[in-house]
Amino acid sequence: MTAILRIESRKRVRGSVVLVGVFVLLSALYFAMFPSLSAEMEALEEAFPAFFFDLFGIEALHTIEGFIAAEIYSFFWVILVGIYFAYAGAGLIAADVADRTMDLTLSNPVSRESVLLQKVAALWVPLVALNVGVATVVYVGALVIGESFDPVALAMVHLLSIPYLLVCAGIGLVLSVVADRPRTARAAAITLVFVCWLVDAVSGLDPDVEWIGAVTPSRYVDETAILVREEYAFADAGMLLVAFLVLLGVALALFTRRDI
Repeated sequence: MTAILRIESRKRVRGSVVLVGVFVLLSALYFAMFPSLSAEMEALEEAFPAFFFDLFGIEALHTIEGFIAAEIYSFFWVILVGIYFAYAGAGLIAADVADRTMDLTLSNPVSRESVLLQKVAALWVPLVALNVGVATVVYVGALVIGESFDPVALAMVHLLSIPYLLVCAGIGLVLSVVADRPRTARAAAITLVFVCWLVDAVSGLDPDVEWIGAVTPSRYVDETAILVREEYAFADAGMLLVAFLVLLGVALALFTRRDI
């Protein structure tokens, strides 16, 4: 009953390890830079226009919380990891359909709902690896340079970002079900997640059009607010979780009716 889950989970191990390794290198770079830059950060904040900081959600760069939130979480985590999950979700169904593996899978006594749900469940591997691995690297890295993070705030950054990453995966999953080719689904998913982030960032600069960003998933995750101000938006995370369940339901409905 869980054979697909086990197989798919093993496929995710290598990519997850590579991503954690990338974040180790990035974290080492930024932690090495912070001691020499921290004294100049306040002057830097005054030199740059306010809209620049609003665009990227930058705040309190002279603190380790604000610096890491801006350099690692607001860009690499929200955009690049979000794109990774969208890419992964976009290949869950379309890749197997394209190489005819899905025909063989469905020839066994297993329902389409079970196939899709087990494939989605296999995303637990990158979710756990990235959230545990990156949180550990960031916490230890701060200690090495004589700084520290509130462990609760750091844990909440990762916990509250999980629904966002699931929504990115859900976007890819829906495209994976409707697209004929995995390349098409992946390209569309990557583009859509990036455009959503861009719309959220740009619309937030003008109060008259800020409402447009309400339909973007990145609007409901704010790492800077969590790390710097210790503000935990549980309601926003709940909305993202509901959005993921809706996307999952749409994907299930489409997949069960698709002619394969």
